[in-house]
Amino acid sequence: MPQKNYHVVKGNDGKWKVKRAGSQRATSSHEKKRLAVEAGRQAAKKTNGELSIHNRNGRIARKHSYGNDPRSTKG
Repeated sequence: MPQKNYHVVKGNDGKWKVKRAGSQRATSSHEKKRLAVEAGRQAAKKTNGELSIHNRNGRIARKHSYGNDPRSTKG
C-alpha cells in the first residue's frame, strides 16, 4: 500500500477533521481533537504515512511519521 499523509485540522463547522493530503473531503470528523488525532494516527500507521497535527489557527504543531524513516539512527 502506498504511503499516505494525513492532517488533523479544525473545520469551519467547529469540528476536528482528518484529511488525506491533497483531498478536499475529510476522511472523518470529530467533536474532540484527541479523537481526530487518534483516527489520523491509525490511518497513517495503516499506510506507513505521516500525520501532521494542526493548531486552531492552521499552523502545524506536531508531526509523526509511521513509515520508513530515512533519518534512522541505526547503522
